Amino acid sequence: MSDATTMLRRNLTHTSRNPGAIIMTIGLPVILLLLFVGVFGGSLNVGLSDNDYIDYVVAGVLLMTVGYGSTTTALAVNRDMTAGIINRFRTMNISRASVLTGHVIGSTIRTLVSAVLVVGVALALGFRPSGDPVRWLAALGLLALFTVAMTWLAVGAGLAARTAEGVAPFTLVIQLLPFLSSAFVRPESMSGAVRWFSRHEPFTPIIDTVRGLLLGLGVGDSWRPAVIWCVLLAAAGYAWSRLLFRRDPA
Repeated sequence: MSDATTMLRRNLTHTSRNPGAIIMTIGLPVILLLLFVGVFGGSLNVGLSDNDYIDYVVAGVLLMTVGYGSTTTALAVNRDMTAGIINRFRTMNISRASVLTGHVIGSTIRTLVSAVLVVGVALALGFRPSGDPVRWLAALGLLALFTVAMTWLAVGAGLAARTAEGVAPFTLVIQLLPFLSSAFVRPESMSGAVRWFSRHEPFTPIIDTVRGLLLGLGVGDSWRPAVIWCVLLAAAGYAWSRLLFRRDPA
């Protein structure tokens, strides 16, 4: 725990000195919220009023916030890997798990702070959630679980890539999947193949569950696949990251 705390402090210090990471994690989600509500909202709110559309879209922007935060983590891990910092850590008398844990905890804190900022901007734009405190805590818990899952996948992607450009496929997938989900339009309004994919991809049940909890609506059975997807992605990312971290540096 002491080593993990040291690594966490290191990562938070790097974040504070990296304006690009701050813009990617905090500024870009807010810009997306303003863009989809103020520019595209009138065209995308099929069957919804303007106020209803901002209530609909906030959950999707929150998950995109997690996605942008994870891409920042992938680049940070890759920078440590390619610059030889992680190889130095391997030779030191410290817990190896703490190197990765520091990245994961730091990214989770950074992303949740960004999510709070997004909700604050959404409230200023007319977002009026009606969920009770218990539902808000449940939404925060699911969002935190999803953040941990995506961060472990990002750590694996950063360790696997030989250059910063090698992280691009992970970034592309993470940024594309929300647009093919229920984040901005209802899956029923999509064409056949895209509609099927939207209903079965991991982002959709998580977005629907977060949206239902924040707005005080019923979540139905969507919470089960949401939690299952988060646990599976977290386990896969953790196993992948540990395997790559233990490999021979040569």
